[in-house]
Amino acid sequence: MGRIAVALIVSSWVIPISILVNRIVPEPYMDEIFHIPQAQQYCKGNFASWDPMITTPPGLYYLSLAHVASLFPGMFFIRGVSLFSELCSTPILRSVNGVLAILCSVIVYEIITLLRPNIDERKATIFAVVLALYPLHWFFTFLYYTDVASLTTVLAMYLACLKKKYHLSALLGAYAVFIRQTNIVWMLFVACTGVMDITLTHQRESVKVDNLNTTGNKTGHSVPNNHIIVGSNMRRRKPNSAVDNSKSSMTSTLTYSTSHSSGAKEAHAVSPHFAQLMYFSLVSSLALAPLHFSLDQAVHLFWSFWKKRPLGFCQWIVALTAGFLSVHSYSIAHAYLLADNRHYTFYLWRKVIQSHQSTKYLLVPLYVYSWFSIFRVLARPKIWVLAYFLATAAVLVPAPLIEFRYYTIPFYFLMLHSHTVDIQSLVLIGLGYVVTNVFTMFMFLFRPFNWSHEPGKQRFIW
Repeated sequence: MGRIAVALIVSSWVIPISILVNRIVPEPYMDEIFHIPQAQQYCKGNFASWDPMITTPPGLYYLSLAHVASLFPGMFFIRGVSLFSELCSTPILRSVNGVLAILCSVIVYEIITLLRPNIDERKATIFAVVLALYPLHWFFTFLYYTDVASLTTVLAMYLACLKKKYHLSALLGAYAVFIRQTNIVWMLFVACTGVMDITLTHQRESVKVDNLNTTGNKTGHSVPNNHIIVGSNMRRRKPNSAVDNSKSSMTSTLTYSTSHSSGAKEAHAVSPHFAQLMYFSLVSSLALAPLHFSLDQAVHLFWSFWKKRPLGFCQWIVALTAGFLSVHSYSIAHAYLLADNRHYTFYLWRKVIQSHQSTKYLLVPLYVYSWFSIFRVLARPKIWVLAYFLATAAVLVPAPLIEFRYYTIPFYFLMLHSHTVDIQSLVLIGLGYVVTNVFTMFMFLFRPFNWSHEPGKQRFIW
């Protein structure tokens, strides 16, 4: 078991399902009709060409060029292709995300072993494999979207930060923003976690130094002060320069991504959509249902608030009030959400949230419970939890369209930092993901339908 086992297990489904998807859906679908032609222009060397309908930077296309370049010598040798641009087909471009999904699962394995040093290889392997099955991540592994590349680079940035390789983390963060603009928020979040780690490390070292001084004085031996001062200064100076470097990278990357965010701006205009936080809490909690919706969790939450009454009671009142205000005044029904019946959110909106005028209010206690449950399972300092909540809000609140794939990165951070989940719960979560994935892929591949106002087959998608 280990990183090789994770890579092999994830490859065992990525390869055959990719082949199946490309056989049944050989042509670009949905957002692929913008991304694939754009990548093919880059393959031809037309770097000045840009589709104004694309609203993300070109980071994915450059990754695709590197992927195609790695395949080209072999394909040229066996006379599979004669020109570089010929290799930039839809299946090859989609395979970029397949490779990234495998890499992402290995990164998750590395992160979980760093965060939980006592975890055994078997459990870490199961953990990484289950996260690779997370439906929103899993589904877009087989299409040419930016989601898998975005998640992989953000997690790679976080892994480098955990390993205290701050310069590398800054570079990876800059490239994450080069793939999707909103990753600037996660770059700032990871920088904050790095600062927290440096601060805690410095505090521990200070305590050790104080203990050494105390011990030295008691035993009549003094610790060389110059050694302590130089060593601690060197420890502080090096990380700080890395953090400064991160800030400069953030600034330059944000400038670039802002200048390249063209096309379809009216559909993605920033709007105060606070209800997104409510939806995220419930969707993420349901994705970890054995952890959040167990009798044990409910009882623990109840007693934690009961013990600190009346403060606990006030917290519930404030949270419920904020929840009601969010769904009443800051719940947006985007035109795409109402008109596009290819997305599952279309049916959830119509059949659940809009089933009755009171339904959206009746769901508020469930949203609030989900957030309190999330806060309880996050095994991190309160300042980290606050930074996580603010980062999640900064990413989701400005988004007017309800897209569950926007929840993927905050969900991964939630899962990685939750209390240790037992193997039984992991297996149950994994089985739930498998069932969901089988259903959504079956509907996508084998239940196409037609629109009267537009030619071609339409397919269900997240």
